[in-house]
Amino acid sequence: MDKLSLQKQITTHEGLRLHPYKDTVGKLTIGVGRNLDDVGISQDEALYMLVNDLNRAESSLRQHLPWFETLDDMRQRVLIDMTFNLGIRGMLSFTRMLQALRCAQFNDAAQEMLASKWAQQVGERATTLAHMMMTGNEP
Repeated sequence: MDKLSLQKQITTHEGLRLHPYKDTVGKLTIGVGRNLDDVGISQDEALYMLVNDLNRAESSLRQHLPWFETLDDMRQRVLIDMTFNLGIRGMLSFTRMLQALRCAQFNDAAQEMLASKWAQQVGERATTLAHMMMTGNEP
Protein backbone atom coordinates (compact mmCIF):
# COMPACT_ATOMS: atom_id res chain seq x y z
CA MET A 1 0.00 0.00 0.00
CA ASP A 2 1.17 3.53 -0.79
CA LYS A 3 1.18 5.02 2.73
CA LEU A 4 2.11 8.50 1.51
CA SER A 5 -0.94 8.61 -0.78
CA LEU A 6 -3.09 7.40 2.10
CA GLN A 7 -1.72 10.16 4.34
CA LYS A 8 -2.50 12.77 1.69
CA GLN A 9 -5.99 11.34 1.22
CA ILE A 10 -6.78 11.39 4.96
CA THR A 11 -5.30 14.89 5.33
CA THR A 12 -7.52 16.09 2.49
CA HIS A 13 -10.59 14.61 4.18
CA GLU A 14 -9.77 15.58 7.77
CA GLY A 15 -7.76 18.76 7.29
CA LEU A 16 -4.68 19.73 9.28
CA ARG A 17 -5.16 21.85 12.38
CA LEU A 18 -2.26 22.74 14.60
CA HIS A 19 -4.40 23.89 17.52
CA PRO A 20 -7.00 21.82 19.38
CA TYR A 21 -10.58 22.14 18.17
CA LYS A 22 -13.93 20.44 18.69
CA ASP A 23 -14.87 18.14 15.80
CA THR A 24 -18.38 17.78 14.38
CA VAL A 25 -19.46 15.56 17.30
CA GLY A 26 -17.78 17.70 19.98
CA LYS A 27 -14.60 15.65 20.48
CA LEU A 28 -11.40 17.54 21.26
CA THR A 29 -9.22 16.99 18.19
CA ILE A 30 -5.83 18.11 16.86
CA GLY A 31 -3.57 17.54 13.88
CA VAL A 32 -5.11 15.36 11.21
CA GLY A 33 -8.23 14.21 13.03
CA ARG A 34 -6.54 12.93 16.21
CA ASN A 35 -9.34 12.43 18.73
CA LEU A 36 -7.75 13.53 22.00
CA ASP A 37 -10.82 12.69 24.08
CA ASP A 38 -10.86 9.00 23.14
CA VAL A 39 -7.38 8.26 21.78
CA GLY A 40 -5.09 10.81 23.46
CA ILE A 41 -1.42 10.59 22.55
CA SER A 42 1.20 7.90 23.07
CA GLN A 43 4.20 8.18 25.37
CA ASP A 44 6.47 8.43 22.30
CA GLU A 45 4.36 11.28 20.93
CA ALA A 46 4.43 13.09 24.29
CA LEU A 47 8.22 12.77 24.52
CA TYR A 48 8.62 13.91 20.91
CA MET A 49 6.61 17.05 21.71
CA LEU A 50 8.65 17.58 24.90
CA VAL A 51 11.92 17.51 22.95
CA ASN A 52 10.52 20.10 20.52
CA ASP A 53 9.26 22.28 23.39
CA LEU A 54 12.61 22.12 25.20
CA ASN A 55 14.46 23.02 22.01
CA ARG A 56 12.10 25.97 21.51
CA ALA A 57 12.66 27.14 25.11
CA GLU A 58 16.43 26.88 24.77
CA SER A 59 16.41 28.69 21.44
CA SER A 60 14.32 31.52 22.93
CA LEU A 61 16.74 31.87 25.83
CA ARG A 62 19.74 31.99 23.49
CA GLN A 63 17.98 34.65 21.41
CA HIS A 64 16.94 36.88 24.34
CA LEU A 65 19.85 36.28 26.73
CA PRO A 66 23.14 36.30 24.80
CA TRP A 67 25.00 35.39 28.00
CA PHE A 68 22.92 32.20 28.44
CA GLU A 69 25.63 30.09 26.81
CA THR A 70 28.17 31.21 29.44
CA LEU A 71 26.18 29.45 32.17
CA ASP A 72 27.06 25.97 33.31
CA ASP A 73 24.79 23.07 32.37
CA MET A 74 22.83 23.05 35.63
CA ARG A 75 21.89 26.75 35.50
CA GLN A 76 20.98 26.41 31.82
CA ARG A 77 18.70 23.52 32.79
CA VAL A 78 17.03 25.70 35.42
CA LEU A 79 16.31 28.46 32.91
CA ILE A 80 15.06 26.02 30.27
CA ASP A 81 12.77 24.38 32.84
CA MET A 82 11.39 27.75 33.90
CA THR A 83 10.96 28.88 30.28
CA PHE A 84 9.17 25.64 29.44
CA ASN A 85 6.79 26.35 32.34
CA LEU A 86 6.39 30.13 31.99
CA GLY A 87 7.08 30.84 28.33
CA ILE A 88 9.84 33.23 27.31
CA ARG A 89 7.87 36.36 28.26
CA GLY A 90 7.21 35.00 31.73
CA MET A 91 10.85 34.03 32.11
CA LEU A 92 12.06 37.47 31.06
CA SER A 93 9.82 39.07 33.69
CA PHE A 94 12.23 37.69 36.34
CA THR A 95 14.46 40.74 35.84
CA ARG A 96 16.14 40.75 39.27
CA MET A 97 16.77 37.01 39.14
CA LEU A 98 18.25 37.28 35.65
CA GLN A 99 20.45 40.23 36.65
CA ALA A 100 21.78 38.29 39.66
CA LEU A 101 22.38 35.25 37.48
CA ARG A 102 24.20 37.28 34.86
CA CYS A 103 26.55 38.48 37.62
CA ALA A 104 27.01 34.88 38.87
CA GLN A 105 25.22 35.73 42.13
CA PHE A 106 23.57 32.34 42.30
CA ASN A 107 22.27 32.61 45.88
CA ASP A 108 20.57 35.92 45.06
CA ALA A 109 19.12 34.44 41.88
CA ALA A 110 17.71 31.50 43.84
CA GLN A 111 16.21 33.82 46.46
CA GLU A 112 14.52 35.86 43.72
CA MET A 113 13.04 32.66 42.33
CA LEU A 114 11.68 31.62 45.73
CA ALA A 115 10.24 35.08 46.46
CA SER A 116 8.05 35.02 43.35
CA LYS A 117 4.37 34.31 42.80
CA TRP A 118 5.54 31.54 40.45
CA ALA A 119 7.22 29.76 43.38
CA GLN A 120 3.94 29.78 45.29
CA GLN A 121 2.17 28.34 42.26
CA VAL A 122 4.60 25.52 41.48
CA GLY A 123 5.73 24.60 45.01
CA GLU A 124 8.35 21.84 45.07
CA ARG A 125 9.40 22.57 41.51
CA ALA A 126 10.58 26.04 42.59
CA THR A 127 12.39 24.63 45.62
CA THR A 128 14.18 22.07 43.47
CA LEU A 129 15.15 24.58 40.79
CA ALA A 130 16.32 27.13 43.38
CA HIS A 131 18.56 24.46 44.92
CA MET A 132 20.00 23.70 41.48
CA MET A 133 20.51 27.43 40.87
CA MET A 134 22.22 27.95 44.21
CA THR A 135 24.50 24.91 44.24
CA GLY A 136 24.95 24.00 40.60
CA ASN A 137 24.11 20.41 41.57
CA GLU A 138 21.23 17.98 41.34
CA PRO A 139 18.98 18.08 44.42
